[in-house]
Amino acid sequence: MGNFPSCHSSEMLEKLLGNVCGKIRDEPKIEQKKIKGCVVLMKNNVMDVTDVKASILDRFHELFGKGVSLQLISSVNGDPGNGKRGKLGKEAYLEDWITKFTSLAAENDASFDITFDWDESHGIPGAFIIRNNHHSQFYLKTVTLEDVPGHGRVHFDCNSWVYPAYRYKYERVFFTNKTYLPCDTPEPLRLYREEELINLRGKGSGELKEWDRVYDYAYYNDLGSPEKGKDYVRPCSVDHQTIHILVEEEQDVDQTKRFTQVKFSDFIGYSLKSLGQVLIPEIKSVFDKTFNEFDTFQDVLDLYEGGIKLPNGHTLHKIREHVPWELVRELIRSDGERFLKFPMPDVIKEDRTAWRTDEEFGREMLAGVNPVIIRRLQTSTDICLAGISTNKQTRPQRIRQSGQYHHEEHVEKNMNGLTVDEAIKENKLFILDHHDALMPYLRRINTTTTKTYASRTILLLQDDGTLKPLAIELSLPHEDGDAQGATSQVFTPSDHGVENSIWQLAKAYVAVNDSGYHQLISHWLNTHAVIEPFIIATNRQLSVLHPIYKLLKPHFRDTIHINALARQVLINAGGILERTVFPGRYALELSSAVYKNWNFTEQALPVDLIKRGIAVPDPSQPHGLKLLIEDYPFAVDGLEIWSIIGAWVTEYCRFYYPTDDKIQGDSELQSWWKELREVGHGDLKEEPWWPKMQTQVELIEACTIIIWVASALHAAVNFGQYPYAGYLPNRPTVSRRFMPKRGTDEFAELESNLDVAFLKTITAQFQTLLGVSLIEILSRHSTDEIYLGQRDTPYWTTDNQPLEAFKRFSAALVEIETRIMDRNNDGTLRNRYGPVKVPYTLLYPNTSDNSRMGGLTGKGIPNSVSI
Repeated sequence: MGNFPSCHSSEMLEKLLGNVCGKIRDEPKIEQKKIKGCVVLMKNNVMDVTDVKASILDRFHELFGKGVSLQLISSVNGDPGNGKRGKLGKEAYLEDWITKFTSLAAENDASFDITFDWDESHGIPGAFIIRNNHHSQFYLKTVTLEDVPGHGRVHFDCNSWVYPAYRYKYERVFFTNKTYLPCDTPEPLRLYREEELINLRGKGSGELKEWDRVYDYAYYNDLGSPEKGKDYVRPCSVDHQTIHILVEEEQDVDQTKRFTQVKFSDFIGYSLKSLGQVLIPEIKSVFDKTFNEFDTFQDVLDLYEGGIKLPNGHTLHKIREHVPWELVRELIRSDGERFLKFPMPDVIKEDRTAWRTDEEFGREMLAGVNPVIIRRLQTSTDICLAGISTNKQTRPQRIRQSGQYHHEEHVEKNMNGLTVDEAIKENKLFILDHHDALMPYLRRINTTTTKTYASRTILLLQDDGTLKPLAIELSLPHEDGDAQGATSQVFTPSDHGVENSIWQLAKAYVAVNDSGYHQLISHWLNTHAVIEPFIIATNRQLSVLHPIYKLLKPHFRDTIHINALARQVLINAGGILERTVFPGRYALELSSAVYKNWNFTEQALPVDLIKRGIAVPDPSQPHGLKLLIEDYPFAVDGLEIWSIIGAWVTEYCRFYYPTDDKIQGDSELQSWWKELREVGHGDLKEEPWWPKMQTQVELIEACTIIIWVASALHAAVNFGQYPYAGYLPNRPTVSRRFMPKRGTDEFAELESNLDVAFLKTITAQFQTLLGVSLIEILSRHSTDEIYLGQRDTPYWTTDNQPLEAFKRFSAALVEIETRIMDRNNDGTLRNRYGPVKVPYTLLYPNTSDNSRMGGLTGKGIPNSVSI
């Protein structure tokens, strides 16, 4: 009986229980608040096939209460039993899933209501956990909470595919649009922040599945397909390390970074149309008198003026049954009667022959699709290297043409009364130099069907601001070996007879060089390839809560996916670029070699202009430098864009990093920059030019360069492709035979018919059709394009000062638009429009509402490398 309490003990227990019950009654009741929310998601990507079985299972689970749940996480109260992570609210489920399922499948986007029971003592939610108990994935766009106690609205930008919960080994967590440095993160959210980055970095090994959300670096040492045979083997280079940056590929198999739905629809439409454009003329060419050749320039023009007559009503009805009408409308041109024809390129819209003038030839080095190469000749040594001897006693083989030696007097006769020395002193001599980059590959390139040269072009800056070509040097490797140097010919302008025909061909060889260099270096390497490691490192090392992540995120949109597509169909062995650009199978090896000399800090526009001798420092000028070619459209407009990007970045960074010690103490930022240098651009990690990322100035410089490269620089070298190169005689990509020699049948043909000889020399018909189809796709703006000065959501941060700064940035871009149009209307600025009457708008920001029209607009600066 001793185990039972005594009467005395019972009295004490009763008293104790009474006190406890009294305390419970006296404690305030915990307030539960109903928080209403709206969840926006998308069920299927445009390319997905409906999974009927998964859809049936999803409905079944909904009937039994196993749908999609969300659980709010407190940013105020931590749970000591859960590592001080924020306390969790009760699970809440999306409402009316079955009711809205039909409209969701049809419209792709749908909004769902959700109601949370929230303990007011938990304060403001800072994140949420989502669990998808369905058998199919969906794309979660946004979650918005209304009437949150003490705060009002709380917004989450999610933009991620959410797979069934059983696919994950961790909880899927999304954070609000608040911005925190790592050290300022509320304690209840700190571990969630750190764990999310660990998940995104992955383990660095093992096979990844499509639901794994991992960013990592994969080194591809061969873009070839050796299983297809030796012709498809592509060793990167003698030093294979140099290829790494070109093919570093994220393993982000979470579909988050795939093309957005509208952009992908556009891409499909343009690809389908371009396929038809290539296929039909190629079939017709079988019946031409010369297979795979354009017989006349009219044959080329027929690509734009002809097309195929629209099929009859029954056939059109069948097309509409099998092809979305949006795509059919793209196939049909504005006249409503013909389809599968190329749009007229701007370069021949106003004048069919102005592209052949020397003035236009020089102008496109300043305002065309590759305006980033031309540089100033600064010494007589430079001009000697360019094939023009300044010593009349020196007669090297390299400058001999048809028994003549081209010394100063052969060039000076076209220099408007100046001598070479005077022109150099007055900063009037410039060069387009493709010699050194191409010469190491010419011997191998010319063993293929390609027959081309390495070129240098000397130009004179005239008093009216235009560039006048003075001489073109075309070089080949010496027949006795590379140790003997080069064998070169120099050609000078002529207006009459066969000498004029030779000059026109010489300019074509220069255009071939410039087209290949543009596509492989200026475009692919210097924008697409170099920006990709920044994207990977940003997603691996910077939380979505980090201010620099929020600053740079818009400038990475769709780049990962378009680069992956490029590696599959464009730059791969036997891909479109190898088939259409003169380096052929050596294209990526060439690009890899040039990367060795890439310098991050030189991507800053002012630094680049000074390096090329186009500008000199001048503190009295608006941008701190003086342009030596005042009418240089790319540089003039570019400096305005560069400066306003810099002003925006400066204001933004100073808000979050008022002192240098904030930068030095930011663990995520330092890890980001370290990985960029040592892994992302690891082949160049020892270069002394890398910023140390210790100061405001260094952070602002780095972010400005990244934004400039991803937005304005890419726009300048991409969206002018079809306007200028859509008419391939203006920018041929391949040359198939050398300059004709006197006494040969080819020379006789050149004397009698320049057009025939020209067309037989440049890109063949099928390559032309394929190349023009490609650049039409690449030159188009998507209908969902987000341009510089725009964001995909107004709720990207809750901090008012950065939001106001962004408004000022957007307004300044509108002012730049006005100034660009004023310059284009100034008749004294001849390089703004040229003989072809194409105004320079490639750096026109295009921030207006009608920018969503898309197409071949020839203007607009998208935020990112998205095509």
